[in-house]
Amino acid sequence: MPNSHVQCTLIILVALLHGALSITYNVTDVVPNTPGGIRFEKEIGVDYSRQEMGTINQFIYKLFDQENNPGDRRPQDFVQLYIDVHADNATAVTSLGNIINMSSIFIQDYEGDVKWGFTSILYHEMTHVFQWLPNDAPVGLIEGIADYTMLKANYFPPGLAKPGDGDRWDQGYDVTARFLEYCESLLETFVAQLNKKMKDSYNDSYFVDLLGKPVDTLWNEYKQKYHHDPKVARSL
Repeated sequence: MPNSHVQCTLIILVALLHGALSITYNVTDVVPNTPGGIRFEKEIGVDYSRQEMGTINQFIYKLFDQENNPGDRRPQDFVQLYIDVHADNATAVTSLGNIINMSSIFIQDYEGDVKWGFTSILYHEMTHVFQWLPNDAPVGLIEGIADYTMLKANYFPPGLAKPGDGDRWDQGYDVTARFLEYCESLLETFVAQLNKKMKDSYNDSYFVDLLGKPVDTLWNEYKQKYHHDPKVARSL
């Protein structure tokens, strides 16, 4: 009996541990009777969305080298995805904390494989949920890391930036994602280590710490590699 009691206690402790590390994924179609909501239900669906949120979550943990380092993760208990009509119909997706809002207008008007486009955007927004977001970090870098996740997952739309494109390293989104891709070619774990450093604050000196050169020098060398005229442009 004592051994059984100990085993039972251990099982409960393990379950509690896994429960503390588990994340719930909620998906709500707020506008199921609108054209966008109908297309979401028909071509994407709640079950697929919830499954992909879990898959993407694990992909991000792997990208950030957090699979076996839960202490490095940005803590989240759940992620909520809403399909809704936005006041600004030009905005496909917005993200606030652990709440993701997907525009039903974006889904309604998307040309081509809407499930692919939806998943691509979901990779970007899920990154915002789990990346570190210090207040002093350039917005362009935050968005660039999110687009870099899309790039690494092979959900990078073909019309976005090519290697060497852009005017500034922190221009954001696809341009910065391509620059991060270059930095990652110099240090395989660069993005993971940069994200870890950004847990509490941000400083351009992180590039020197990780790659041994100022970010502007790295940007110039990146531009030269792809035969573009280098432009030194510091963060605004």
